[in-house]
Amino acid sequence: MLAESDVLIHSFKEWAIAISALGSGKTIMLLRKGGIREASKKFQVKHQKVWLYPTYEHQKSQLLKPEYSTHVTEVRSGWHPATVEIQSYAEITNILEINSLEKLQQLEPYHIWNQLMVGDRFKWKPQQPLVILLLRVSNLPTPITIPYHQSYGGCKSWIDLQKPISLQDLKPVLTTDIYQQQVNEILNIIDRD
Repeated sequence: MLAESDVLIHSFKEWAIAISALGSGKTIMLLRKGGIREASKKFQVKHQKVWLYPTYEHQKSQLLKPEYSTHVTEVRSGWHPATVEIQSYAEITNILEINSLEKLQQLEPYHIWNQLMVGDRFKWKPQQPLVILLLRVSNLPTPITIPYHQSYGGCKSWIDLQKPISLQDLKPVLTTDIYQQQVNEILNIIDRD
């Protein structure tokens, strides 16, 4: 029998294409400013250890760099799959706020979004800083398919799965050294005067 510390229900919702990029080591970065239905209307990190829950409804190919845009199938508003595949676990290691569009543009090599998305995300709610999350991702040896549940829907960042998933046998996507090197590079850009 698994101990409570060996399983997890907390999940973080993100575009499926972003989760794919995180799960293959192409990025360690996500950008957030606050879900439309977040209780505080401002993005807050509720859990630092989470499953990455793929969403499809708001993915827009025109907001991604070309190497990612061709991998997106856009769906109608309100659509969700009957089942969801959970492949990746993440530890959010850094929560950074950024108020400079220039610095955000310097971070372009580290994320999957194009300049249109970055500019729009930065300008939305201009009184709030943009939140950058750096995630250390590990993958399950075999993805777990779970049934969709109505509690997973809506424009919110955080959900709890109906049943916990075991944390055993996770395999880090990047070595500790490579991950830390990327974190340091990002921090150097943000901290640079």
